Amino acid sequence: MAFYPLQIAGLVLGFLGVVGTLATTLLPQWRVSAFIGSNIIVFERLWEGLWMNCIRQAKVRLQCKFYNSLLALPPVLEAARALMCVAVVLSLIALLIGICGMKQIQCTTSSERVKAYLLGTSGVLFILTGLFVLIPVCWTAHIIIRDFYDPAIHIGQKRELGAALFLGWASTAVLFIAGGLLCGFCCCNRTKKWNRYPAPAYCTRHTDKRRNVNVRSKTSTSYV
Repeated sequence: MAFYPLQIAGLVLGFLGVVGTLATTLLPQWRVSAFIGSNIIVFERLWEGLWMNCIRQAKVRLQCKFYNSLLALPPVLEAARALMCVAVVLSLIALLIGICGMKQIQCTTSSERVKAYLLGTSGVLFILTGLFVLIPVCWTAHIIIRDFYDPAIHIGQKRELGAALFLGWASTAVLFIAGGLLCGFCCCNRTKKWNRYPAPAYCTRHTDKRRNVNVRSKTSTSYV
């Protein structure tokens, strides 16, 4: 199968995107406590994630607690949870489809055309996964920045961007690149097959022969 390095690079980046998506979903550093003011001595640091809150005291002790009620959560948090769960499932499905489309895997079929379509489908799913990750990450970042510059919100309730958001942006970029590589592999494979098997041109030859036969028959009849 041609363009084999392109396929390998797409699947490797897709695997990294899957790991990044899962880590972004599970990490609690979506919203971290903001240190505003003249006091530089900080004893506690608060982390808020999709599933739990964590408090780190004096860089030694870390306590985490899962959210007690599902219905008591803000709608923004519930929507972010749902989108990230869908992103994790889509990334795993895309990775499995991409592995099945590899040349060495014989679990599906040995046809290069079918494998190319499988890799193209995997690329589309990776791009959709990137969109599902990008929406809650950007949404949460917008809310954090809006509340940070809102003077009506108390200083103790303001938050900053956590490490999970930056990891989500990086994972989105990796997923987009992986999806683009796999889709490009599928398109390159199709164009190669079209160039390898051009359209037959023998039909025009047959018509020319038939015309020659008709001309000869007419000339023979005219001599008679």
